[in-house]
Amino acid sequence: MTKQSIQTTVSSSAPRFMPINSLEDVQAIRCAEFHPSGRLYAVGSNSKTLRLCAYPEKLVHPKTPQPPIVLAKRTKHHKGSIYCLAWSSKGDLIATGSNDKVVKVLKYDTITSSLASNESDITVHDGTVRDCIFLDDTVSGSTLLASGGAGDCRIHLTDCATMSIVQSMAGHSGHVLSLCNWGSATFASGGADKSVRFWDIRARGCVNMVQYGGNNGSAVAACCVDPSGRLLVTGHEDSSCILYDVRGGRTIQSFKTHSADVRSVKFSPNAFYLLTAGYDNRIVLTDLQGDLTGQLPSVVVAQHQDKVISGRWHPTDFSFLSTSADKTASLWALPPL
Repeated sequence: MTKQSIQTTVSSSAPRFMPINSLEDVQAIRCAEFHPSGRLYAVGSNSKTLRLCAYPEKLVHPKTPQPPIVLAKRTKHHKGSIYCLAWSSKGDLIATGSNDKVVKVLKYDTITSSLASNESDITVHDGTVRDCIFLDDTVSGSTLLASGGAGDCRIHLTDCATMSIVQSMAGHSGHVLSLCNWGSATFASGGADKSVRFWDIRARGCVNMVQYGGNNGSAVAACCVDPSGRLLVTGHEDSSCILYDVRGGRTIQSFKTHSADVRSVKFSPNAFYLLTAGYDNRIVLTDLQGDLTGQLPSVVVAQHQDKVISGRWHPTDFSFLSTSADKTASLWALPPL
């Protein structure tokens, strides 16, 4: 396993993404997610506020970033900070998790672009809910929600039609910090116990595990599997990222493009690029189109005034969202040539 030093250099020819929209809040913004259609995005804040913002019809670059058009806003959506949110694959449900230990699920009307007034609460967690993802159970045809966090470190699977818990998955010995899915029935979880666990809802349990570094390892703050299910990337609290060959069951390499905790890792929709966000206030783009065992070309593409907590790719455009402790959520895109 090779450790690369912080290799990110920005040359004058490097792509510099420009902020198009910037949403300002009174507290840190932890999470933002694009709707599957790409036409809007949701933003959740420490101020307990949930907002739905319109994605611009044209990516015009203003001299200074403009506030986005807010389509819907719910203040005091939770009793605590909103730590995570997720859209269902059809885009008709949105889930939010909080340090009030509750997951809320709301219906979203894709025709009227509005949130339903009534909501369903999942109250099975006994600690902060750190992440949640929707899964499509193709066998039963049901939409499931996986949620995990602190407390008993279990991942709970909820049937969104009945809002009943269908599975409680034990395995992590530390807080669950990150969840990611690919395919329909498979997902992965990263934890403070320095491990990633792979789960299959049909197998009703953990089907594989990657343990990082024994006493020298570091908490897995973020994880992502590429759309093919071939590559896993993890972001760690010791500022490293690790690429792992899922099918081969081996680490490809560990590399450092940040100088502080890596809090978010996301493959681009085509898996050509990796977007990482860290507590060094930076968002880094790494090119994965060459030899994955060699030095990976990477470049700082955006910066915040404070820690960056999440970065998310647009489903089709070459643009991304970032959220930060500087109380902003920004939409970035490349300037026109």
